[in-house]
Amino acid sequence: VLDFNDPFSTEVKPRILLMGLRRSGKSSIQKVVFHKMSPNETLFLESTNKICREDVSNSSFVNFQIWDFPGQIDFFDPTFDYEMIFRGTGALIFVIDSQDDYMEALARLHLTVTRAYKVNPDINFEIFIHKVDGLSDDHKIETQRDIHQRANDDLADAGLEKIHLSFYLTSIYDHSIFEAFSKVVQKLIPQLPTLENLLNIFISNSGIEKAFLFDVVSKIYIATDSTPVDMQTYELCCDMIDVVIDISCIYGLKDDGTGTPYDKESMAIIKLNNTTVLYLKEVTKFLALVCFVREESFERKGLIDYNFHCFRKAIQEVFEVRMKVVRSRKHQSHMQKKKRPTPNGTPRMPL
Repeated sequence: VLDFNDPFSTEVKPRILLMGLRRSGKSSIQKVVFHKMSPNETLFLESTNKICREDVSNSSFVNFQIWDFPGQIDFFDPTFDYEMIFRGTGALIFVIDSQDDYMEALARLHLTVTRAYKVNPDINFEIFIHKVDGLSDDHKIETQRDIHQRANDDLADAGLEKIHLSFYLTSIYDHSIFEAFSKVVQKLIPQLPTLENLLNIFISNSGIEKAFLFDVVSKIYIATDSTPVDMQTYELCCDMIDVVIDISCIYGLKDDGTGTPYDKESMAIIKLNNTTVLYLKEVTKFLALVCFVREESFERKGLIDYNFHCFRKAIQEVFEVRMKVVRSRKHQSHMQKKKRPTPNGTPRMPL
């Protein structure tokens, strides 16, 4: 078990816990978002009967563990060390099936949140109101309002109003699940304010309408500028990444199958029929910048490319600063261990 008490163990990956009642859709979410499984294929997934732990390390920013908990397991049973589980958790995602009677799910949510908060007050509590593809628009809003009200009332009755719950309407049959996961992951990225600031500077100096910094593997956007996110815009960006990666995998490899389909030369331009241009550029091995640009602004492509070069350089510096901090803390941790006394009480001396 990883030691979360060591103040220098910065490379321990934050955990995202996937919890909820049985058949609420937890495993399907994980497979669709991180394994590119088709939503229709998830119909054949067997029910999870043990805790599944998976490392997600697609880039230096998207770097965490996902723990998928079976709905039938009572992890508050004395045989479980639930304090250890919650102590290293960055976010707890509780999945509620919106097409089912959710009263039992709300009771389970309340028990889970209150126990987890006592162990680790810094956990982000994220509620996915799932399978909303089967509900009408009015029913979606009504269901979200009802679950939001009941969950917060339960916390208020327990005197825990300070616990903040975030709610998302999700479905694996559209991009809502990717956007919800993007919001969850962003809260675990300490560099997020810096990335957002860099994107704001980039779009304001380039005449760009909207920009996303995407993890190309999972289609999670790890940062965007301060303008509001439009769902249709986000979906178009996701579709563009799919097109670029699919075509690159077909035509970007050498005859013997070697090489990488996505590299520093990767870029794409798609002109839409509404006088808007989609522009994709590689930032790092796993990250891509996808921009929405008006056709008249895209005529100054040279300026956009120059500003992009500055933006990419700044992103690399963010990485370098992070790595310097990690190396420094590892060195401090090593020195701390050297200073610890030996079993007979005398301090350890360097050789």
